[in-house]
Amino acid sequence: MAKKLQTGLGKGLGALISDINAIQQNSGRKLQHETASPLVATAEIEIEKIEPNPYQPRTEFNREAIEELAQSIRLLGLIQPITVRPIPGNRYQIISGERRFRASQMAGLKSIPAYIRKTDDQGMLEMAIVENIQREDLDSIEVALSFQRLIEECHLTQEAMAERVGKKRATVTNYLRLLRLPAEIQFAIRAKKISMGHAKSLLSVEDPRIQLKLADQIIAQDLSVRQTETKIQRLKNGKKEKKETIELPDNYFKVIEIIGKYFNNNVNIKRTEKGSGELVIRFSSDKEMEEFLGALEKSDL
Repeated sequence: MAKKLQTGLGKGLGALISDINAIQQNSGRKLQHETASPLVATAEIEIEKIEPNPYQPRTEFNREAIEELAQSIRLLGLIQPITVRPIPGNRYQIISGERRFRASQMAGLKSIPAYIRKTDDQGMLEMAIVENIQREDLDSIEVALSFQRLIEECHLTQEAMAERVGKKRATVTNYLRLLRLPAEIQFAIRAKKISMGHAKSLLSVEDPRIQLKLADQIIAQDLSVRQTETKIQRLKNGKKEKKETIELPDNYFKVIEIIGKYFNNNVNIKRTEKGSGELVIRFSSDKEMEEFLGALEKSDL
C-alpha cells in the first residue's frame, strides 16, 4: 500500500517529505500563540492525553479508510492538525479530527499536532457538528440527527441553525423531515441503499406501510429518483380515480338534480366508501346564487 501511495504523489514527494520532517522536529513543544483568533495555541500533544469527542455527530467510521490514512501517516506523518479543547487534568478533548486521531493511533504515533481552542460544551457541540456537516461522507441521517441535537441541546431555532451551518433553511428542514421516516428506511439511507432524493419522494407519501413497500421496490428494482416519483404519482392518481368512481346512492342523484337546476347542473358530489365526502357547486354569476338563496328562503325546493 505504501508503494501505491508513493506512486500517486508524483515528483513533489521529496519536497513534501522534507517539509513534514521539519514540522515533526518540533514535536513536544508549543509552536506559537494566536492573538487574533479563537485559537489558544498550536501544539504537539501526546496521544494518551487526548480523549474522543462525546458530541461527535459521526457514529460510524470506515475502518478500511482509516487504515489507508494510517498508512499515509506512517509514511508522511499527520499533515493536518486536529482541533481540541483543554479539559481538567492536563488533558484534551477532540473538537474535530477524530478520524485523523484514530488513524494516528493505528499508525503508532505517540504525539500529534493540534489546534487548541477554549470553548464550553455548547460551543464544542456546535463546532463539531458544523465541521462534520461540511464533510461529504457524512450520511444524511447523521446530518439530520446533528441538526436535531443543535435544536434540542443548544436550543436553536431552525433559522438560527441554518445560519450557523451555512445552509438554507429549506435544506435544514428537508434533513429534519428524514427523521419522520420509518426506522427501516432510515437504516437504508445510512447503508446508502436509498438516496436523499429517494427519501424526499417517500416523504410525499403519508402511509408508513406504503413508504416501506416503495422503499423495498427502490432497492430491489434499483429505481432512480425519477422512476420513484413517477411510481408515487401513479399511485396517487390511482387512489383519486378509485374515489371518484365509487357509485353514489340514489338519493345523492336527487340532491344533484334539485340543486343543479339553479346552477346549470354544475353540481358534483364526491363520496368515500365510509360515507364522508364533499358537495361542490360551481356558479357563473351572483344571480345564480341569489336565485338559489331565494328558493331556500321560500322553501321552494
